[in-house]
Amino acid sequence: QVQLVESGGGLVQAGGSLRLSCAASGTILSPNAMAWYRQAPGKLRELIATMTAAGSTNYAESVKGRFTISRDNAKNTVTVLQMNSLKPEDTAVYYCNVVKLSWGLRTDYWGQGTQVTVSS
Repeated sequence: QVQLVESGGGLVQAGGSLRLSCAASGTILSPNAMAWYRQAPGKLRELIATMTAAGSTNYAESVKGRFTISRDNAKNTVTVLQMNSLKPEDTAVYYCNVVKLSWGLRTDYWGQGTQVTVSS
């Protein structure tokens, strides 16, 4: 089973930027979609950004205009989340997700998450 690993999290002041990367331990052929989620303490996991295989993107209102999801052609890197103008309310554990549809079956790949903390 392919594993995903997020990196790039950390502590940043409000207004700062972070770039999260999601690397795969193996090859996921032709993923159908990639996404980033986040989960703040005491809250449900929230979908914040998606990208389809065709390159179409969508964002939660809370991050629209500040976050950008993209592919990355670097070795083993599946997706990147560029986060600008960070706010304290962006503090959460961030997870990458890759969806593969094959023969009517859906497979979701998840990372273990990376902590992002934004100080005021």
